[in-house]
Amino acid sequence: MEIRVLRYFLTVVQEQSITKAASVLHITQPTLSRQLAQLEAEIGVKLFERGSRKITLTNEGILLRRRAEEILQLVDKTEKEIIIQEEQVEGRITIGCGETVSVQLLPDLFADFHRKYPLVSFDLYTATADQVKNLMDRGLVDVGLLVEPVDMEKYDFIRLDPKDRWVVLMRPDDPLTEKERLTAKDLLTLPLILPRRLQVQSELASWFGDYYDKLNVLFTSNLSTNAAIMVNSGLAYAVAIEGSLPFWDRAKITYRPLHPKLSASSVLAWKHGQPFSLAATKFIEHMKCFLSMGEA
Repeated sequence: MEIRVLRYFLTVVQEQSITKAASVLHITQPTLSRQLAQLEAEIGVKLFERGSRKITLTNEGILLRRRAEEILQLVDKTEKEIIIQEEQVEGRITIGCGETVSVQLLPDLFADFHRKYPLVSFDLYTATADQVKNLMDRGLVDVGLLVEPVDMEKYDFIRLDPKDRWVVLMRPDDPLTEKERLTAKDLLTLPLILPRRLQVQSELASWFGDYYDKLNVLFTSNLSTNAAIMVNSGLAYAVAIEGSLPFWDRAKITYRPLHPKLSASSVLAWKHGQPFSLAATKFIEHMKCFLSMGEA
């Protein structure tokens, strides 16, 4: 016996007409008649006396009406209590993320979640994937937006569609701006700033090939913002992902992509078996649903 069918039954009782009840319920009369016939068959009793102008209840129908009203009152009360509980979800969710193009997915995700849970706030922590993972392992970050390559053995994750190109940062007046793309040979003699993450360095080593051991690496840097300051001062060229650049002043910093093209993907991750707060649990559930809808 379905809740939906009990609502149909009570609407027919109230309207005393299947035709009027079907109109109120916004379903067709044959559909409603079929649902009522299935209900009578399921219970094994006759519920209605069908007259020429209106229908009346049998004794069994009167009993079902009482019980149906009680059941639906309990269902409605339970639904309201669940809604109230959801509205009272509060707390702070800590999101760790790198400087990546995938950060641009977060505002819509946060806004959609905040409409549903207005008492929840966010702590947005910017760091490399290694630093974010360390904090996730210690329970200090709930969800991490991580730039790959990353060892995901201990984590559940959603791989995101946007991919970052690897580029070389330089001053706008640099002679290399005359090139559309830069090869490993173009960078061989230049002072460079490489990412600090060892896994990323391994990726770049594969891309540079035999040139890698001959590079003039002046700095390593964990985030590209400080590296860009060194670039703007004329100290070096920085190898970074394109997603960290959209809001920089192009009068001070520009870039050219690597050739052959090198890309990096990102994941939203959370730790296996981590005891999360109610707010964080709701956010992870919401995040999975929100992103799956976006893919559809």
